[in-house]
Amino acid sequence: MNYGSAYRMMRVDASAVQGATLTPGLVGRVWRFARPYRGRVAAFVVLVVVQALAGLVPPLVIKQIIDHAVPAGDRTQVSWLAGAMVATALASGGLALGERWLSATIGEGLIFDLRSALFDHVQRQPLAFFTRTQTGALVSRLNNDVIGAQRAVTATLGTVVSDVVTLATTLTAMVVLEWRLTGLSLLLLPLFMVPAKRVGRRLAGITREGFDLNAAMNATMTERFGVSGALLVKLFGDHDREARAFSDRAGRVRDIGVQSAMFSRTFITALSMVAAVGTAVIYLVGGHLVISGTMSTGTLVALGVLVAQIYGPLTSLTNARVDLMTAFVSFDRVFEVLDAPNPITDAPDAAALDHPRGLIEFDHVTFSYPSGAESSVTSLESSAQLAAPDEGAGPVLTDVSLLIEPGEMVAVVGPSGAGKTTLSQLIPRLYDVSGGAVRVDGHDVRHLTQRSLRAAIGVVSQDPHLFHESVADNLRYARPDATDAELEEAARAARIHDVIAGLPDGYRTVVGERGYRLSGGEKQRLAIARMILKDPAIVILDEATSNLDSENEAAVQEALAHALSGRTSLVIAHRLSTIVDADRIVVLDRGRLVEQGRHPDLMAANGLYADLYRTLLRSQT
Repeated sequence: MNYGSAYRMMRVDASAVQGATLTPGLVGRVWRFARPYRGRVAAFVVLVVVQALAGLVPPLVIKQIIDHAVPAGDRTQVSWLAGAMVATALASGGLALGERWLSATIGEGLIFDLRSALFDHVQRQPLAFFTRTQTGALVSRLNNDVIGAQRAVTATLGTVVSDVVTLATTLTAMVVLEWRLTGLSLLLLPLFMVPAKRVGRRLAGITREGFDLNAAMNATMTERFGVSGALLVKLFGDHDREARAFSDRAGRVRDIGVQSAMFSRTFITALSMVAAVGTAVIYLVGGHLVISGTMSTGTLVALGVLVAQIYGPLTSLTNARVDLMTAFVSFDRVFEVLDAPNPITDAPDAAALDHPRGLIEFDHVTFSYPSGAESSVTSLESSAQLAAPDEGAGPVLTDVSLLIEPGEMVAVVGPSGAGKTTLSQLIPRLYDVSGGAVRVDGHDVRHLTQRSLRAAIGVVSQDPHLFHESVADNLRYARPDATDAELEEAARAARIHDVIAGLPDGYRTVVGERGYRLSGGEKQRLAIARMILKDPAIVILDEATSNLDSENEAAVQEALAHALSGRTSLVIAHRLSTIVDADRIVVLDRGRLVEQGRHPDLMAANGLYADLYRTLLRSQT
């Protein structure tokens, strides 16, 4: 008996798809996505059919041996029939290998295609998408749901086709051999279906609980095993308390594993008993028919073999819809992400920004953050995010007009929440304006290719991100073709070379997650070196010196003075030295440009800038 299909049926969580309907056109879209593999899918189905047909050969050969070859004393025929059984077994083994190879190539190829498409689509999404999306949920789509989608094409398809073909061919053969015993064997089917459904529901419930607990443990480990999480536990937490909480969850998972194993074994044992009863009934009734001379002994033996092959497919097919719906739900979830709109794309007539000069113009710019419906996928957001007020409720910038000449250094200051960082993010088109226009070298940024626009811009943020890679790899992220000499030159310009040289492996030293092996000031200087290596026409410094002490700040300011020479720079900073040295200072308040000019002029005006300056001066004395 094929217990595998029945066991798979138990593992399906029917409640997860109860009442669910497939998105219109989903099946057709799945087939279009799998179109490159349609030849292999067809070959896979053919092999499944042939293998199911091959399963009929042994019982029919046994019937021939018992009814004809043995009574006739035909040793040659017995030898040929025995050889046919061996040949069928070898052929079945070859078919199984071919089926597995096709299944693997189709499945792994589909996983590759889906993951590649998802990764490419997601990483092109605007920044607003990532501010609302749970990273764990997104990663799950690229892993669990992609694998579930692959299962829909290979495992589920193969199982359903195999079950249908096996059931049809086996029943046909049994009816031809003896229709009365075939009908009797079907009467035993409820003995399979009833326990399968009851045990399946119970197993699905504890399996669902196990999944939830495993997800919770994974979340705990992800948070606690990161450098920041580990530090928080050591400084504020209790290791024993953490261990107890984790052990409680792990213990419940252990108990669920034991229950699941016992349910599964009990079910398999019950199926074995029912199969044994079914076989016994066949031999009981069939034996009397043989004695009465209405059926041959070979037919009885063949039916006994065949009857064990029908219960598994019948039980599995009773749950085929749930199997298919569960598998296709994964496709639906994958396509949900692939269908996420991307409002920031290159226009059909977008031009490349060649030889950028660095002229920046804000022309009556108004901006509001996009709503969740415009920028994210609801199912990827946290419940807290969904319950919170929509961040796109009001304008962040209102009617801002500003012209920055090539090579000019402009400092942007203002109270917290005034829109300083938002203003800088509109230049590389991380967001699109709600009204007005942002222009670079006279071109509306919406009419430039994003690749060329961002290639002309270098950014150093307040908390620069470093990958868990070597120093050299982090620097080369800006210019993959940079030579070792160019890396060192950029590092020297950012006053970070001596620090790098003192690391255990120099430029090959892995900086740790988010650059945790470096101090805040060292990370910022490394980010400045990365910006220098990129050699952009426009530089945006968003609190780029906020984590530097006075000595480091002086060194970096000297480096920046050289690095920013001849480049347009927009500097968001509270450090007095940066503000004083700017060619022009722009003051934002509640999203509006309220003052601009040089430091002495703004101090003389005694407005908001003068108040901010005096407040900052007092805080540093």
